[in-house]
Amino acid sequence: MAHYGVLFLDELPEFNKSTLEVLRGPLEDRVVTISRLNSSITYPCNCMFIASMNPCPCGYYGSKEKECSCRDDQIKKYINRISGPLLDRIDIHIEVEGVKFEKLGNDIPSESSCEISKRVNNARNIQLERYKEYNIFSNSELTPNLINKYCKLKAKEKKVLESAFDRFGLSARAYSRILKVARTIADLDSSENIEISHLSEAIQYRSLDRKYWSR
Repeated sequence: MAHYGVLFLDELPEFNKSTLEVLRGPLEDRVVTISRLNSSITYPCNCMFIASMNPCPCGYYGSKEKECSCRDDQIKKYINRISGPLLDRIDIHIEVEGVKFEKLGNDIPSESSCEISKRVNNARNIQLERYKEYNIFSNSELTPNLINKYCKLKAKEKKVLESAFDRFGLSARAYSRILKVARTIADLDSSENIEISHLSEAIQYRSLDRKYWSR
């Protein structure tokens, strides 16, 4: 039902672990197969997968505002409901801190939704034009061969990615996803090449699992 749409799972660790593990195949292959006694049917499921979760059962592990009341074993058990292979299939990991009261009504200027929409639509048009010969619509659909063609790095950028790969113990799957995210960030910046700033931002989005899942 989420094909070419959004599949959003709130409170991710509260889902049955076996259900979450079954998601790994569809997220990777963009199809889901349902087998019954006398037949097997495969449906397309090219969707944007989004999930949210707390860092622990009480929700305050790592908070600067309130002390966590969970024991270490409770935190570890809660976090480990999400497996490393499933995390590897999520392109971007972002930690969101609680908003303080004084920030709710501040007058600090920010980019408007209209301006953001223009940048996003421009990036989408860049990708549609780039991949019109391949019957794909976005960077997320890049195959390994197309990653090699459209996500080329210069020497400095390669060194940055190599350093991050060794430091964070990244997997081969995470490596390709970093490149695809960096390509998207470059497109949002209307940049033909992936620069260090684009690559560094993409790497930053892979560091959260090392903070919590390496406990």
